[in-house]
Amino acid sequence: MLTAAKMHAPADALKDRVVLITGASGGLGDAAARACAAAGATVVLLGRRVPKLNRLYDAIAASGPTPAIYPLDLEGATPTDYEQLATNIANECGRLDGVLHTAASFKGLSSLANTPPEDCIRGLHVNLSAPLLLTQACLPLLNAATDSAVVFNVNDTAATARAFWGSYGVAQQGLRGLIKVLADELSSGPVRIHGLQPGPMRTALRARAWSSEDASQWPQASAYAAACVWLLSAAARKHHGEVVEAQP
Repeated sequence: MLTAAKMHAPADALKDRVVLITGASGGLGDAAARACAAAGATVVLLGRRVPKLNRLYDAIAASGPTPAIYPLDLEGATPTDYEQLATNIANECGRLDGVLHTAASFKGLSSLANTPPEDCIRGLHVNLSAPLLLTQACLPLLNAATDSAVVFNVNDTAATARAFWGSYGVAQQGLRGLIKVLADELSSGPVRIHGLQPGPMRTALRARAWSSEDASQWPQASAYAAACVWLLSAAARKHHGEVVEAQP
C-alpha cells in the first residue's frame, strides 16, 4: 500500500498531454481534473451535470490549459456515442494520452431481490460496461501516443463484495477483471493500465452507503488527486496492471 504522498510526479508531469476524465462533475473527478490541469494537461471534462462542468471549466481555464467539455450521461450512452467521443477528441485535440474513469452510479444499499431491474442494469452499465466500451473506443488514440495510461477508480472489494451492494458490488469485481485482461493484452505497447483504490473520502457515494458515520473523519476527494496525476504520468509505468491502494 502506498500513501498518496509517495505517489508524487513532477510538477509538469502531464505537460502537453490530453487527458479524458469521466465523472468530472463528481468529487474525485473534479479534484483530479484540477490537479491534471495544474500538471500541464489539457483535460476533457466528461459528465452529465453541465452547470458543474461549466464551473469547473471556468476554474481551470483561469489558470491552466483551456479544457474541453463533453456532456454525456453514461446511463444512456451507446458504442456509437463512445466512437463519436473518440473522433471528436482526435479532431479537436489531435491526440489522447490518458483516460481517468471516476464516473460511478450507486443509489444506496439494497438487496438484489428488492432492486428494480432497471437499477441493476444502470449499475452494471455505468460502473462496468461503460468504462469498458469507452476505453475500447479510445484505444486507437492511446496506442498512437508514445506513453499513455488508462486509470480505473475502484472500491475496496472487501467492503463491496457483500450483501446489499447490488450491481455496484458486482461491477467492482468486474472492473478488476477488466484491468487484468487489458493489462495482459497491452503488455507490450505504449498503453498502461492501472487501478486506483483510494481510501475513504468524503463523497456523496460514500454517504449513501455509510449514512450513519461521521463523514468529517475522512479527507476530501482532493487528497487523492495527486495519486491520479501520478498514475497518468510516465512515473507509474512500472505499476502497469496493478491496482494501487492509496491512503491519504
